[in-house]
Amino acid sequence: MSDIKSIKQRFGIIGVSPLLDRALEKAVRVAPTDISVLVTGESGVGKEAIPKIIHGLSHRKHAPYIAVNCGAIPEGTIDSELFGHEKGAFTGATGARKGYFEEADGGTIFLDEVGELPMPSQVRLLRVLETGEFIRVGASRANKIDVRVVGATNVGMLEAIKNGKFREDLYYRLNTVEINLPPLRERPADIHLLFRKFAADFANKYHLPSVRLDDEAIRLLEQYRWPGNIRQLRNLAEQMSVIETSRLLGKDVLKAYLPQVDASNLPALANTRLSDDSVSNADFAKEREALYKLLFEMRAEINALKNAVASGEGIYEGMQREYPKITGEYRPSEGAVTFVDREQYEDFNEDTIEIENLSLVDKEVELIKKALEKSNGKRKVAAKELGISERTLYRKIKQYNLE
Repeated sequence: MSDIKSIKQRFGIIGVSPLLDRALEKAVRVAPTDISVLVTGESGVGKEAIPKIIHGLSHRKHAPYIAVNCGAIPEGTIDSELFGHEKGAFTGATGARKGYFEEADGGTIFLDEVGELPMPSQVRLLRVLETGEFIRVGASRANKIDVRVVGATNVGMLEAIKNGKFREDLYYRLNTVEINLPPLRERPADIHLLFRKFAADFANKYHLPSVRLDDEAIRLLEQYRWPGNIRQLRNLAEQMSVIETSRLLGKDVLKAYLPQVDASNLPALANTRLSDDSVSNADFAKEREALYKLLFEMRAEINALKNAVASGEGIYEGMQREYPKITGEYRPSEGAVTFVDREQYEDFNEDTIEIENLSLVDKEVELIKKALEKSNGKRKVAAKELGISERTLYRKIKQYNLE
C-alpha cells in the first residue's frame, strides 16, 4: 500500500495534520474496493481531492472519471443530465443523449453536493446503487451500468433526512464509508504551508516575486477561523500577490484582507445556511438585548440611590439594601459618589441627584451621541465602543436623525 507521504506528493496535497492523514488513509484503504463513499466537510475544504485519490488508486484508474456538481444543475434537467434521455422525451430533445452515468461506465462518478439532489433523482440514484440499473428519461427499458459512486456534501445529512429533504435509505446506501475532511481552523499547522504554496503558484503565474509574511502576520494567519477554508486562503494569497507592492507583509496589511478578524477565535457555524436577513436580524436582536440590559441596570441603580436618599438612612447602607450589586463610590461631579450618612453630608439633598429620563429610546440616543462625540464622529470607532456593528449604528443614526 502506498504511504501517505507519496499520496500527498502524487496528488498535490499540502498538510501535516493528523486529521488530514486519517482521511487520506481511509481513502487509500477503500480505493481497491467498489463500495460507495460519502465525503463530508465544510465548503472549501477540498473534498474533490478524495474521489480523485480513490479513482487513481483503484482498478478503474484507466476508465473515465466524471465529476458532477449536483447543485449547479437545474432541477428540471438533472435527470436528463445524469441518466440521459431518448429522442422526443421532452421539448428540445431532438436526439438521444447519454447521461453522465453512461459516460462513466466502468469508471468513477463523483457527485458533488449530492445533498442538493431533488427527491425523484434520489430514487433513480438509489436504483443505480442497489441494482446497477438506470432508465433514460423517456425510455421504457432499463440499462445495466458498472460505475463507482463517490458523493460529497457540506449539508447536515441527518438533519436533511429529518426534514424530509433526503432519503434515509439512499443516505445509508451511499454512506457505506464516510470520509470527513477537517476544516482549516482545525489544521493550524497547515495554514502557513498552504499559504506559501499558493503564494509561490501565483508568483509564477503573474511573474512576480512571491509574497511572504512576517512572524506576527503568520500568527494572525494561524489564529483566524477561516470560514471559507482552503478556498478563502487561496483567494487571499492571490489578492495579496497582485495588489501589494511590498513582498514582505505584516500583520496590519493582512488584517485588511480578513473579514471579521476580531472574531477569529469564535467557532464557525457549520452545516448551517442562513439568509442575509436572518443573520442581520439575529445580530440586531443580540445587540438590542445587550443594550436594554445595560439600560435596565442603570435604571435600577438610579432608583436604588433615590430610595436610599428618601429613606433618610445611610446612603451606602440604603444602596446595599435596595441594590446589593452596587458597591464603591459615587460622586455626581466625577461620575461616582462617596457613600456617607446623610447627617454627615449636610449639603446633600435629593435634588443633588438628577434623575434622568429613563425612556429606552432617549437613553439609546444619548449613548449613541456620547459615543460619536468621544470618537470625533468616527462611526466605526463609535460602533466598537457601543458594542454593535457599524451597519446597526448607521441604521440607528438614520432612524433617530442624528446625521
